[in-house]
Amino acid sequence: MKVCLLSHSDGRGGGYAAAYRLHQGLRKMGVDSTMLVGDKTRDDHTVLSPNSKLAKGWSKLTPTLDHLPLILYPKRDRTPYSIQWIPDRIASQVAQLAPDIINLHWVNAGYLQIETVARLNKPLVWTIHDMWPFTGGCHYSGECDRYMKSCGSCPQLHSDQDWDISRWVWQRKAKNWKNLNLTIITPSRWLADCAKNSSLFQNLRIEVIANGLDIKTYRPIEQKLARHLLNLPHDKQLILFGAMSANSDHRKGFQFLLPALQKLNQTKQPYQIELVVFGASEPIDSPDLGFKVHYLGRLNDDILLALVYSAADVMIVPSIQESFGQTASEALSCGTPVVAFNATGLKDIVEHQQNGYLAQPFEVEDLAKGIAWVLEDRERYGKLCDRAREKVVQEFSLEVQAKYYLSVYQDIYKFYLCTARE
Repeated sequence: MKVCLLSHSDGRGGGYAAAYRLHQGLRKMGVDSTMLVGDKTRDDHTVLSPNSKLAKGWSKLTPTLDHLPLILYPKRDRTPYSIQWIPDRIASQVAQLAPDIINLHWVNAGYLQIETVARLNKPLVWTIHDMWPFTGGCHYSGECDRYMKSCGSCPQLHSDQDWDISRWVWQRKAKNWKNLNLTIITPSRWLADCAKNSSLFQNLRIEVIANGLDIKTYRPIEQKLARHLLNLPHDKQLILFGAMSANSDHRKGFQFLLPALQKLNQTKQPYQIELVVFGASEPIDSPDLGFKVHYLGRLNDDILLALVYSAADVMIVPSIQESFGQTASEALSCGTPVVAFNATGLKDIVEHQQNGYLAQPFEVEDLAKGIAWVLEDRERYGKLCDRAREKVVQEFSLEVQAKYYLSVYQDIYKFYLCTARE
């Protein structure tokens, strides 16, 4: 079976990393998998991208062009929003590969025009890594449920008009995708429920398959060695917080972590705990967290990330909305317990008081309590670490993920062949 994975990039963040990891898992199982991207970052001959300088330049320009219509909404929230109106050549590129199954992933940022999806002419699987595929343009809806109808009056655009860009984007999706041979895969039950309740995907087949990761790379490393290599203190309990743009992305929950740490500081001696932050450099006006902070900046190497996770005593993932939560699964794979809110995709990863702690959404006091609970009992802590690794090995390995995907691919392709013969 030939499979083509479509993604804006094969990079190391979010949905990009998830797509590439699936690609690795499929190839390890002997599947003829090819990944087609607009922005190639890895030295992998099975990942294809435009070769000419003009095509590469255009790929880097399209995200900016895709956002141009948003100038009509100067008061809009500065959150990710994709319109996907720019024409592309993806359909012809895919046709040359002649796959049996096309698996879409994160195709935003101007990479794949909404209208192109209907021109791919193959059985489609869409692994959705956020809410964009069934909304009018936002990547996460927050408290808005207009995607259950037809969008319009978009709160993120600060629009009070029913016929705004969000309605236009929704209408284009509804018109072009209504007769597609399309199966949806989500990495979490929460995102699957959102898709089932959406007006665009409510009648489609929706499966839940967790994101996978390489458990041989993301593995426990002896903590003293990890701290020595990272120049981190050996005599402190280290709390880890990691996200892309950790201090500025509201959805990632830094606004909850800050008061939680300040509350923790009231119950724990400040000299016992220090904080490690990756995903952001130290800001100009560093907030007072009550503890010494080590800023590691952006990390794009899997082995280095495994070192960071292994060096920490606990990982905090205080996200408001998360389609899955790969930093949480990566930390668990390295044997580091995770504290998160009992909400959205993280509920599928963190087992309350088994491999971490799920705080009540979005209660700062309980988040602080969870951090203290993980750290305060060393015997119990060892059991949390053991279960953290065990959970990932059992449920989130590349082999487990690829096996489930291949089963879905085969099922869809058999149905496609039977229908084609009729």
